[in-house]
Amino acid sequence: MTDWLATRLQPALAAIDTPFQWLIGTAGGRSSYEVSQWLFLRALGLIYLIAFVSLWVQVKGLIGPHGILPAQDYLQALRRYVGPDRYRIVPSVLWLDASGRALDVVCALGVICAALLVADVWAGGVMICLWVLYLSLVAAGRDFLSFQWDVLLLEAGFLAIFLGSWRFWPGRLAPTVSPPALVLFLLWWLVFRLTFQSGVVKLSWGDPTWRGLTALDYHYYTQPLPTWPAWYMHQLPAWLKKLQVLATFGLEIAVPLLFFGPRPLRLLAVAGTVLFQLTIFATGNYNFFNLLTIALVLLLVDDAAWRSLLPDALLARLPFSVTAAAGAPFVPPGAGRMAVTVVVAAVFLVLGALRLWESCFPRTRPPMPLVRFNAWIEPFRSLNGYGLFRVMTTSRPEIIVEGSDDGVTWRAYEFKYKPGDLARRPSFVEPHQPRLDWQMWFAALSSYDNTAWFPGFLARLLEGSPEVLALLATNPFPDHSPRYVRAMLYDYRFTTPAERRATGAWWSRTLLGAYSPVLGLAAPPTPGTRAP
Repeated sequence: MTDWLATRLQPALAAIDTPFQWLIGTAGGRSSYEVSQWLFLRALGLIYLIAFVSLWVQVKGLIGPHGILPAQDYLQALRRYVGPDRYRIVPSVLWLDASGRALDVVCALGVICAALLVADVWAGGVMICLWVLYLSLVAAGRDFLSFQWDVLLLEAGFLAIFLGSWRFWPGRLAPTVSPPALVLFLLWWLVFRLTFQSGVVKLSWGDPTWRGLTALDYHYYTQPLPTWPAWYMHQLPAWLKKLQVLATFGLEIAVPLLFFGPRPLRLLAVAGTVLFQLTIFATGNYNFFNLLTIALVLLLVDDAAWRSLLPDALLARLPFSVTAAAGAPFVPPGAGRMAVTVVVAAVFLVLGALRLWESCFPRTRPPMPLVRFNAWIEPFRSLNGYGLFRVMTTSRPEIIVEGSDDGVTWRAYEFKYKPGDLARRPSFVEPHQPRLDWQMWFAALSSYDNTAWFPGFLARLLEGSPEVLALLATNPFPDHSPRYVRAMLYDYRFTTPAERRATGAWWSRTLLGAYSPVLGLAAPPTPGTRAP
């Protein structure tokens, strides 16, 4: 019965794939994308490796039992107050164990699986493991794993499952084992939504700095973790920064439309997008986001282009024949795999279009059934909306955390990467993401009462938590914990060239006031008096 059904379904499912073969240019063997697919999966493995290693070195201080926002406490509270639906709300293997050792195990397994994907070992199965492991950390990590690149990695990683080989050790594969064109189109659709939405929200949300072409007067110094080239970019004349804003609109709104255009325009769009991502990489620390975007957009490059770009000796080392792939007929996968692919594609195309519509027209109400279904699958973080810096910040409030033994003399904790010391040069830290430093930027834009994790951070400093102190560059109380802690709020800006020549400082600052109350193991001291 199963064989009979598969036989009947196979032609229909193959027919569904045909329009997408024409859309990406593979119909009739006109083009092939074997090199791009193979390189993308190796790059995805490398990016997963970066993500897991980056998180591993800080995960205990962030969400460990003695960290700032313990996952263990969060899951226990859900167990107590939420029914069986809690497993959908927080899909995570950490329900089994969220101890510090368990966090180490999850990160270690992620590193191993990522290395296997780079080595092209059982790619399909390994990518399922990677997606489950990373989703487990993101779902339980809350504020510290709530960034757009985290969900972008999950979405790209989920779609890539349908792209990979299920052989344990592929060896030299025949070109006919390619996945359906539908899968490749979904990844094109993802990178289109990512880039196009990032541009269109800058206009549709009505931010005056983007519409007035002044956004880059502020961006270089107000972004979360600028690099030192950002200081020089900030000094450029205003007219040149306005041209950069116009170029941003062109690269994020007009250029993505060429992804689905004729081959020469598509390759030109790829080159423009890669160059734009490298520029962002040079001026701000966005961990693996730029690398992942580049990996995705390179999927638009066909084998003919790779043959002209890469030496024959390098192409010969690939586990397939690039020349044979170009003219090979498409042989569809089994009916079961193809049916699952079609269902997933339908969901991603419809809800992806909904996300795109919401970006273009944020004040419209989509159909309620779609809203409900989208809310139901949202915890899996694999079909997302994108749009960084839709509202440009025009100042840089910065939190300086201080400790004291007596309530009179205060000493500052220095963070590893965020601005603090005025003379410290902004550094490159990508592709690593120091997640506490990043969240301090968001906290400064909010308030103490509205930043749920911040009191826990101060409490860990009072306790002298080694895991949390390891997240900082300096501990001004190496021999004992402080008796009191507080957070002060400053306004930071880049120095002018004249100020930097005179002082050597990269930053200048003005005190705005207290960000938090004084917290202590004893009653807080009265201002202006010495604590007992």
